Amino acid sequence: MIRFILGRFAGMILVLFIVSVVTFGIFQIGPIFANASPVFYYIGKAPATPQLVAALEHRYGFDQPIPVQYFNFIGGIFGKSITDGVSQTVQCPFPCFGYSFRQNELVSVLIGRAIPVSVSIIVGAAVLWLVGGVAVGTASALRPGTFIDRAGMTGALAAVSLPIFFTGPVLLLIFVYGLGWLPTIQYASLLDDPLRWLQSVILPWIALAFLFAALYARLTRSNMLETMGEDYIRTARAKGLDRRTVIVKHGLRAALTPIVTIFGIDVGTLIGTTVITESVFNLRGLGYLSIQAVTQQDLPIILGVTIVAALGLVIANFVVDVLYAFIDPRVAV
Repeated sequence: MIRFILGRFAGMILVLFIVSVVTFGIFQIGPIFANASPVFYYIGKAPATPQLVAALEHRYGFDQPIPVQYFNFIGGIFGKSITDGVSQTVQCPFPCFGYSFRQNELVSVLIGRAIPVSVSIIVGAAVLWLVGGVAVGTASALRPGTFIDRAGMTGALAAVSLPIFFTGPVLLLIFVYGLGWLPTIQYASLLDDPLRWLQSVILPWIALAFLFAALYARLTRSNMLETMGEDYIRTARAKGLDRRTVIVKHGLRAALTPIVTIFGIDVGTLIGTTVITESVFNLRGLGYLSIQAVTQQDLPIILGVTIVAALGLVIANFVVDVLYAFIDPRVAV
């Protein structure tokens, strides 16, 4: 098991290295091929003279060989000083993703404020869609062709057909403006005010989980139908094992392997991409921050969010690989 985990960890480091190279190539070298100085995208305004442009390119290391620029790019994450070449110079400690001269704030600070919002939305919604989708899919698979099966799959088909920018406003209309069960409040920290935090994220949870639960229900049903027809399931029943043990320990456990795969990918992908959900419910997470940065051409923020999102996806897949070994010990052999 330890050897398996170390192998997956080495793979994660390799993927992070590839991501860092691609990110560096897109954001550091890309502007050069577009006949534009990368300096402009870093300091947030056009330098006054060609001499100042050259000085800033030297200050940021853009006049050095590309391999040197890459190692400076990686080393800069551990801390560096940043200047706009005119009036501002700031110290950027680890983790240093740069400084946004457009917002006059360290990118790490901006991301640090946005991450709790995105994580709150993703974790809560993930629990809802995983539990709900697996439960509905399992119930449908155990009673194929019945009313429960038809109702569950019809509901799943309806849910997967409704985008978040539709379900979100409908939920707001019903529970906030119609019934008045929830107040119109901004996001609050879980540690500062748990009740207000729950009130601010419960509807985003439902809207996001509504879409994903439908996909998980259909996939779980398909996997369970296939698994329950296997020879080892019939053998377990012939040996006299009770129905609960056959379903949960032998059937559902085997059917969960592909579910775990897409669950890790979905959770990892959502980090930094919950743009529509955050926009509908007026939450300032990584999705909102990234869209704002793209609109303003604020390269340091785009770069920081890209690195954090890639790191989240890689870590999520690493966790999935480790869970595989516990769900199906044959994977670690």
